[in-house]
Amino acid sequence: MKENKYDKESFFRQYSQMTRSVNGLSGAGEWHILQKMLPDFKDKHVLDLGCGFGWHCQYAAENGAKSVLGIDLSEKMLNTANEMNKFSFVEYRRVAIEDFDFSPDSFDVVISSLAFHYLKSFEDVCHKVYQSLSAGGTFVFSVEHPVFTASGNQDWVYNEKDERSHWPVDRYFDQGIRKANFLGEEVIKYHKTLTTYINGLLKNGFEITALAEPEPDEISLKTVPGMQDELRRPIFLIVSALKK
Repeated sequence: MKENKYDKESFFRQYSQMTRSVNGLSGAGEWHILQKMLPDFKDKHVLDLGCGFGWHCQYAAENGAKSVLGIDLSEKMLNTANEMNKFSFVEYRRVAIEDFDFSPDSFDVVISSLAFHYLKSFEDVCHKVYQSLSAGGTFVFSVEHPVFTASGNQDWVYNEKDERSHWPVDRYFDQGIRKANFLGEEVIKYHKTLTTYINGLLKNGFEITALAEPEPDEISLKTVPGMQDELRRPIFLIVSALKK
């Protein structure tokens, strides 16, 4: 299912006001870890799957990439990305990840930020990415953590004082569609287990080089209200892998 809430005006307007939309990479809670897991971009051909506003594309370009291609299904996202594009060798295309032509040996680095939990099959993505990477190429991605996506509603359980009691983890092994409330809209996501993510890489020939479940950084913990609760359960999973 190729859902595209981001081209709905009210939804896009709210998304555009989120911290990660306004402040870019510095406003993304996982960036302090993801940045360390990214490879050297110098002279590399880079593909960003689900590029959104193009923040990661711009980062790759600023750090020496030879060419960068970002794809996304949202026209509004890509319009913003193009407005902010500072480089002639950064290109954006409107196409779903599932429909993209993953030509063999086309890229040295494939990255993706918080997109794959919107796709039904992770193994299909792994197969296509592997084929499109050159030998020794790098695949780095972040997704919503399976603990975060499992129960579906993606909200805390509250006690009688309206305090956050605990985070629900239910139907963990029941993989598939979850209908979550995000920015006031029902959004369809696909819950996958940690096993599915790891085995999807291994079955397709990747060598896993790093895995992280980022905690908030110290500055966020001290300055952002409610951030201490983010230490009670993981929200992100980040994996880097190598094409053998």
